Amino acid sequence: MNQEENNALTEALENTLSTVQDDFVRESLMSDSFLDFVEQNTKPIDQMFAYYRCAILEVETKFNVLDESLSVQLERNPIESIKSRVKSVESLLRKMRRKNVPLNLSAIEENIHDIAGVRVICSFPDDIYELADAFLAQDDITLIKRKDYIKDPKPSGYRSLHLIVEIPIFLKDGKRNMKVEVQFRTIAMDFWASLEHKLHYKHDLPPERAKVLADELRNCAEQIELLDMRMQAVRNEIVTYNEENPKDASFPGFPMFDE
Repeated sequence: MNQEENNALTEALENTLSTVQDDFVRESLMSDSFLDFVEQNTKPIDQMFAYYRCAILEVETKFNVLDESLSVQLERNPIESIKSRVKSVESLLRKMRRKNVPLNLSAIEENIHDIAGVRVICSFPDDIYELADAFLAQDDITLIKRKDYIKDPKPSGYRSLHLIVEIPIFLKDGKRNMKVEVQFRTIAMDFWASLEHKLHYKHDLPPERAKVLADELRNCAEQIELLDMRMQAVRNEIVTYNEENPKDASFPGFPMFDE
């Protein structure tokens, strides 16, 4: 067989395979029965993710209320920002494979606790614990697990307070308890964690170079901790001064109502 005949045969085989693949997709993957199967099995998953989004809304509302009420007491807002996310399907499947979780919704909800995540960014370290205590004191919040990476940082230098909580959401047909991971960080902690994620992950570095960068990131984390402590000390000094030198209750800079 010469080269021209060989090329013609190869082209004919490729066309045949392409036709077979198209027929398979059309007759199997695009069939009514398969599409019905996909719809029946994806709808419960979509519903589960909707429940987690509802749980996030509940948690965010609680922190917005706490921020508003504490702003009166502290004369400032302890929360700088609130971020939230629901884990992607791809990320969820990877974690299920890593933890060997069975492929059913009950097992997922029982074993994967960070599908819904809320991150609360605070101004100062003290605000983290005050907010966490106030949040956990609410009678519809159940603490499942607590990890304090501020007092006991990870080897990488990562610092944050993690809570796994259970919170009820109220649906048309009743109440449902959902698990949410809540992370508390200062602005400085969040800055470090965001950059560490961008710099440390998804890069195929040689081991020796990776170790140098890991040491540098850990050193940066220690500097971030010192910065948090110094900013906390400045804030405490201002609070102490204001307590020792209270403002005149009559607010002399403003006219009284009866004037």
